[in-house]
Amino acid sequence: MTDYDPLDLTAWCNADAAVLGAQHPPALGRQTFHGLPFQIGRAGAAGDAPCFLAFGAGGHGASLHIPIGRTARRLIVAHRLLDSALYAGGPLGEPVAEYRVVLASGERLVAPIRERFEILALPIPWGGQAFDAVNDHPDGLQPRHGGPWGQAGARQTEVRQSQPRDYVLWSWTNPQPDQAIVALEIAPQGPRFIVAAVTLGHLDEDPFRRAGARPVKITLPQSGDAAQPFDLTVEVDRGTVTYPHALPAASAEAFLADGFAGFGEAQNPASSPAYVEIAAAPSATVTVSQGAAVLGRARWGELEDRGVAAPTPRLRLELVDPGRNWVHTTVLDDATGRPVPCRVHFRSPEGIPYQPHGHHGHVNSNLGTWHIDVGGDVRLGQITYAYTDGTCQGWLPRGEVLVDVARGFEYEPLRARLTIAPGQQRLELRLRRFRDMAAERWFSGDTHVHFLSTQGSHFEAQGEDLRVVNLLLSQWGSLFTNTEEFIGRPTTSPDGQTIVYATQENRQHFLGHLTLLGVTEPIMPWCSDGPSEAELGGTLEATLADWADRCRAQGGTVVIPHLPFPNGEPAALIATGRADAVEMIREDAFNFIEYYRYLNGGYRLPLVGGTDKMSSEVPVGLYRTYVHIPADEDFTYESWCRNMAQGRTILSGGPLLDFAVDGARVGDTLRLPAGGGTVEVGARAQSAIAIHRLELVQDGRVIESATAPDGARELTLRARVRVSDHSWLAARAGGPAPAGSLPHHDTWRRGVLAHTSPIYVACGGDWQRFSPETARYMLTLIDGSLTYIRNRSPHYRPGTVTHHHGEADHQAYLERPFREAIAAIHRRMHALGLPH
Repeated sequence: MTDYDPLDLTAWCNADAAVLGAQHPPALGRQTFHGLPFQIGRAGAAGDAPCFLAFGAGGHGASLHIPIGRTARRLIVAHRLLDSALYAGGPLGEPVAEYRVVLASGERLVAPIRERFEILALPIPWGGQAFDAVNDHPDGLQPRHGGPWGQAGARQTEVRQSQPRDYVLWSWTNPQPDQAIVALEIAPQGPRFIVAAVTLGHLDEDPFRRAGARPVKITLPQSGDAAQPFDLTVEVDRGTVTYPHALPAASAEAFLADGFAGFGEAQNPASSPAYVEIAAAPSATVTVSQGAAVLGRARWGELEDRGVAAPTPRLRLELVDPGRNWVHTTVLDDATGRPVPCRVHFRSPEGIPYQPHGHHGHVNSNLGTWHIDVGGDVRLGQITYAYTDGTCQGWLPRGEVLVDVARGFEYEPLRARLTIAPGQQRLELRLRRFRDMAAERWFSGDTHVHFLSTQGSHFEAQGEDLRVVNLLLSQWGSLFTNTEEFIGRPTTSPDGQTIVYATQENRQHFLGHLTLLGVTEPIMPWCSDGPSEAELGGTLEATLADWADRCRAQGGTVVIPHLPFPNGEPAALIATGRADAVEMIREDAFNFIEYYRYLNGGYRLPLVGGTDKMSSEVPVGLYRTYVHIPADEDFTYESWCRNMAQGRTILSGGPLLDFAVDGARVGDTLRLPAGGGTVEVGARAQSAIAIHRLELVQDGRVIESATAPDGARELTLRARVRVSDHSWLAARAGGPAPAGSLPHHDTWRRGVLAHTSPIYVACGGDWQRFSPETARYMLTLIDGSLTYIRNRSPHYRPGTVTHHHGEADHQAYLERPFREAIAAIHRRMHALGLPH
């Protein structure tokens, strides 16, 4: 005997598919619904052959007696109501029929069949499912890696709610399963309806999933399978199953000991170990595949009973469900005792995430998140964190729980093992601040954030202990972002701790990008000259210099983002003094070369840090700018930008730097007599992430360093440095050489780094430097940009358009800032008596 046995009802079929009316062809013949077999009409019969038992007008008008003569624990009926006035004001629960089960003892067990209880008319309105029947198709998943573009938003839900396509399924439980069922009598009570199929169930189970999902660990014992790039699928015939996800490759002990506490974990790219969540009937079959190869199958009930199943040498399944509690968690600041905004991650010892309710276990299914799911969560490699205000709630597993909590760079991350006892519903955690940079008048900010909302920026900034967020409106082809956020002024949180300014990044794919901080009116066009920044077929309409001039006219601040690329017009901006600061978004040797080149050329350029956050795989402020605001100035957006432009900045991607030269601080000019002298230099780096080097840079060369080959949380350096001519000094800290060898787990894999803006040392008179090499480099870049403008950039034909600037000669407008830059460099060369 099979677990489920469909009856052959063809002898009583009296209606073909036309009885359903004009609709899609119904499921006929041998069918499987919810993993259960049904026989609808004769196998292989066409839709114009009798396939249904129709009742009411035109069908069986009286009771129909269907002999069975077998024992069964369940009867599962696929049926459908044809007449309904429910949504025209008719009564709810209208009697449709009685199903009478005749037992061998002669007893008749009567089940009333009522509209919207045991049976439905189709199609149904949204939310109109039956109270005591299930749809013929179960809940399921969206396609994991594809689908129609118009369904991209729905794909983020991951799930697909079932809807009845042709029938609803009603299950009747036999209270006397040892008694044979002699017959099923169907007694209509007026409305037209059909019975499509009846299946006998012989197992002591509810055939339709009733239990909650339970986590299952998947291990592939054979190394060849385990090392394959992640490509697992899991199917369950009588239940539901989530997408499988890779589990961490490292053990719980290695996770707790890892130096990146609070800042993520390397993503496991392999197929094993992994996990999935399953909710199913005990008789369900779980099938695990890798690519097109089936690794093994296991019966769900046996896995629940035994806890482990190894159906083949290639597959091991383990139920890892110790039970769970709904827990309210509070994270307190250890000093104040008050809830502190932060980001949190909870997991089982195996690595299965248990994130707070309202947050994701895996942001966007661990797929890319550019312009998708950018608020409320952040993914750093294997780990998805939830931003909270210091309180959260949701399921946590009983027993051991691993927690990972962080708040920016000034708090000790908390990565620890906890125990949740049965019945426990409260959890209190504490974070300890080891440095308060704002109390020292250093205020952190991110110069470069996209796609968040203003409120989302405040929320995530508080979770990262970040004081300023520059939320940048911009354009990507036909996509314009954050237009609705622009109000032309900053917003400040009620507690005064965070400031968000929705401002602009104007972009051109060849000449470069420009961050315009603090604009009060939009500066348009936002982008120019075609993809990927501007629209397809666009023309070169603006220069970075024009955008910079209009920003400054509004009292704004101009930053060259992600120096040095795109590397067209930045040289002209720097030569003409239009750049208030340059931004570095990752640690790279060429970035240092380019920055130092301009400093050695005599250009005072404050250094700032920004993330260019465009996804949930970058925390806001992972690269941030600390700006020193003197004690006699209030912390405002205006004072933050003003002091940034004065060079009082430190870029930090983790380490916190102190730096002084003979008492001069970052951004200062230390004056020595002609001929120079020896100066005392002191630097210190503290970091929540262990660092390996602290370096003193003079004129682009590392002249002193303190190192910790195994990593250290603090490094100090003191040196006496001989300065004989105009010079600059800066401190930087990070991982071991070469640059970028200690990467964060964000999508950029940017290195753990900190770098101060320079302290300038003038030897007799005002600080000045000149590098013929830098001048030649800049002139060559300017010549290349002019060549692009003249020979390659697209333009409208003269006289056919009126441009935004209103000038008659658009070509002269485009070339002007480059000619100004050439003249500025030549003036410097002339003043020094150099040929040009």
